[in-house]
Amino acid sequence: MQDDRPRHRAKKSLGQNFLQDQNVCRRIVDAIHITPEDTIYEIGPGRGAITRFIDEAGPAKYTVLEMDDDLAIRLDDDYPNIEVVRTDALKFDWKSLNELESCKIVGNLPYNVGSKLIWDIVSNVTSMKLAVFMVQHEVALRLTAAPNNKAYGGLTAWVNNFADTRYLFKVPPTVFKPRPKVDSAVVAFKPLPKEEWPEKPEALSRLIKMLFQKRRKQLSTILKKEWSDEMATWFEGNEVSPKARPENLTPSQFLGLSKCI
Repeated sequence: MQDDRPRHRAKKSLGQNFLQDQNVCRRIVDAIHITPEDTIYEIGPGRGAITRFIDEAGPAKYTVLEMDDDLAIRLDDDYPNIEVVRTDALKFDWKSLNELESCKIVGNLPYNVGSKLIWDIVSNVTSMKLAVFMVQHEVALRLTAAPNNKAYGGLTAWVNNFADTRYLFKVPPTVFKPRPKVDSAVVAFKPLPKEEWPEKPEALSRLIKMLFQKRRKQLSTILKKEWSDEMATWFEGNEVSPKARPENLTPSQFLGLSKCI
């Protein structure tokens, strides 16, 4: 059936780059492992590149979050069985999903907000069973980096205290319209058991931001104003040198150290 509607032009202000390649779409949807019992949330469906494949997989409930009014109207028309929520994903109440027994979250995230969205989602959605996000390739490398690596940073330390991350595959600029100037990649997030989540995430967040703002300095220098006997005992007990730098700490060590702040 021919679509006579005007072609929607990508809006640079919203960071829109529309996925065109159906094979990439299928690979993303396959990574979510949709079952008839699943509740799916998709962020930024755009023209519905992966929406079609998710809808065909037949989840029990399917909701999309789209802030572009024109695209939301089209999605409403094209997919009457899907709940279309017109909202900015950055302003969405992610904790509201905790009323669900479980959910899976997927999306081709705009480069300019991808890191912030992932930071919020993994730490707030306790009902999340699995997430699969496409992000800028550089961000994907950060999300899956190990300590003692240049790519390892605050986002890595934070996310890995809530979920295991797995780099799935790289996506070239040629499969988007308009084409971005950099590569993308798809990353899967599997939440850790809830009993392993930080009891005081605010303290962990504060520590991570404090340390990685001065990532080239030694920990003892950055923490000079915070230093205490308890902190000195932590360094000694965990065999971590005060001369180490932020990128040398594992995510679990960040969590342990945050309890001394």
